Amino acid sequence: MATKTGAGDLKHKVGFDKHGSASDGAGGSITSFSEQFVVRAQFIHLRGGESVMAARLAGKHTQVIRVRSSTDTRLVTTDWRISDKRSSDVFNIRDVTPSDDRMWLDFLCEKGVA
Repeated sequence: MATKTGAGDLKHKVGFDKHGSASDGAGGSITSFSEQFVVRAQFIHLRGGESVMAARLAGKHTQVIRVRSSTDTRLVTTDWRISDKRSSDVFNIRDVTPSDDRMWLDFLCEKGVA
């Protein structure tokens, strides 16, 4: 049986950055990410599996970042990114999965890729 996630498991602080663009003043545009909100999170490191092992060999780190489901976090899609506030690591979101009880959102993320 899987263990329940509780508030004590949310040991990390992460920011959710949305991709946007702004005018550069010369008719073009500049794309960048801007932080939308910050929440507490749990990092679940993935082990094993052929695709996870292949990613590690390529210098990518795959993991799940779990946060509480809220009106803000439910807006996040795969074109956003997550930044760890402590280490300044940036994670690209590959998939968003709500839990069965709809209390949590799991973000499958990769670090070290574009």
